[in-house]
This record gives sequence, C-alpha cells and structure tokens, in this order.
Amino acid sequence: MNIFSRLFKIGQAEAHDAINNLEDPIKMTEQGIRDMRVEMDKALQALAEVKALSIRTKSELNSSKDQAGDYERKAVMLLKKAESGDISSDEADRLATEALNKKEQAAQNATRLEGERQKYETSVQQLEKNIDTLKSNIGTWENELRTLKARMRVSSATKTMNKQLANIDTSSTVNMLERMKQKVEQEEALAESYGEIANETKSVDDEIDKALNAGESKGSEKLMELKKRLGMSDTNEKAAE
Repeated sequence: MNIFSRLFKIGQAEAHDAINNLEDPIKMTEQGIRDMRVEMDKALQALAEVKALSIRTKSELNSSKDQAGDYERKAVMLLKKAESGDISSDEADRLATEALNKKEQAAQNATRLEGERQKYETSVQQLEKNIDTLKSNIGTWENELRTLKARMRVSSATKTMNKQLANIDTSSTVNMLERMKQKVEQEEALAESYGEIANETKSVDDEIDKALNAGESKGSEKLMELKKRLGMSDTNEKAAE
C-alpha cells in the first residue's frame, strides 16, 4: 500500500470516527420512529385506496353477474315467444343469439373483475399485515426509546459523578489531613504546656504565701503564750473590749 492510500485510509477512519461521535442514539431513534410513522401513514392511505378499489370492483362484479343472468333470461324468453308464435323463429334466434353474446361478454367481464378483486383483497391483506408490523415495531421502538432515555440519564449522572471523583487528588487530600492533624496536635501540646506553666507559677506563689503565713502564725502563738505567763493581757483583746 502506497503512502497516498494509507493517508486516504487514515482520513476515512477519522471521518467515520467524527461521524460516530456526532451521532446521538436518542435523536436517531426518535427520527427512526418518525420515519416509521410516515411509512405507516402511507400504508394506511394505500390501504384505504386499495379497499376502495376492491369495493368498487366487487360492485362491478355483481353487476356483471346480474347482467349475464339477465341476458340469459332474455334469450330464454325470446325462444318461448317464438314457440308461442308471438315472433318469428328467425327473429327469435337472432335476438336470442345477441342476448347470449351479451351474456358471454358480461360473464367474461365478471371473470376479469373477480381476478382483480382477488388481487385487491390480497393487497389489502398484505397492507394490513405491513401496518400491523409497523405498529408493532413503533411500539417496540418507543419502549426501547424510553429505556434508552432512562439509561442515558443514569449513565450521564454516573459519568458526571465518576468524573468528579476522578478529579479528586486523594493523596493530596490525605497529606493535607495529616498536616492538619499534626498542627492540631502541636496546638494541643502547646496549650497543655502553657497550662502546666500556669499551674507551676501558681503553685510557687501559693507555697511562698503559705510559708510566710505559717511563720507569722507561729510567732503570734509564741507571743501570746509569753504574755499569758507574764499575766499580761493581749493588746488586741483589750482593744476589742
């Protein structure tokens, strides 16, 4: 294969691929159903026309049969008139022969019309069969179209969701959560550290105050004991009295 043929094949393949991408299965199915309905309308019109022809042919057939029977009765009546002497035998034979010829023509016409009627009836049956097939196909296609639309909605929603999920950077999210976790742990540790420092500072102050108060309390007790031994009253108690 030369280079031009290969390039042509590549271009042809790309063109087919572009056409396939442009095809919308739902729109194509809807168009197919519309085409089927157009065909069914044409078939219904044809059926009506063929039925009309069949009805008219049947009427003409019955008329031809009646004519054939009428001419035969006339031939018989002419022969009876000749027999009774109302008309001459030659005249009766001539007219009876003409009547029989008319009868034969009517009979032949009836035979032809019967053939046409049968053809029309066959066409009617075929058209009715085709219409029933078209109706069945349209019903099937409409059901498939509803199913296709439902599947398309589901697949579209699924595709959108999967696309969103595919665009999520899982590793980046996990790393970000780990960094946040480390930061929170660091903040918690820092808060705990400040708490311990605060407790330690408070404890030292409390110890100092306790120590100071304890010394003063012991000195006051000794002073009061000494005053009691000396028989001296407490200045604070006299002031209170």
